[in-house]
Amino acid sequence: MTDRNSDIAEAIQRERIRLVQFIRRRVSNPLDAEDILQDVLHDFVRAYRLPEPIEQVGAWLMRVARNRIVDRFRKKREDALPEAHDDEGEQDYLDLRLPAADDGPEAAYARATLLKVMQEALDELPENRREIFIAHELEGRSFKDLSEETGIGVNTLLSSKRYAVLHLRRRLKAAHDELQD
Repeated sequence: MTDRNSDIAEAIQRERIRLVQFIRRRVSNPLDAEDILQDVLHDFVRAYRLPEPIEQVGAWLMRVARNRIVDRFRKKREDALPEAHDDEGEQDYLDLRLPAADDGPEAAYARATLLKVMQEALDELPENRREIFIAHELEGRSFKDLSEETGIGVNTLLSSKRYAVLHLRRRLKAAHDELQD
């Protein structure tokens, strides 16, 4: 175990400066950069102790750092957009925040209604479109990975998801409008 610990320490010592520079070039907030660095190093220690060796430590660290940075920006973008608009400037009902269930009876009712409509709308989709939407939007899987798994081209996957999104937008808009009346 001490050999592994010293290997981990040596790898971190060797790659740390390059990793810090990589993260800081992409993340302007020093606290966020430090959080990402700590997450990456934590993941590295855990992964290094697995039976499968990490062949190219530097490349592995950069890939994990890039993924953590992307995750952080996605989360910030979600937090920063209380109301989104589609290409035509109309409100995008897929990006609306659900009311909190503990904000009173009206909010709880609105939340339950919107969740029910969303589930019904998902159930109305053809199975392949529903699966693509869920895999990409809810599970966070990439179109490239989905394409490799299913053998369906990325453009076809994008088109299927677009049809699903359009259907869900129509259904959620109608539900939202009813709740506003």
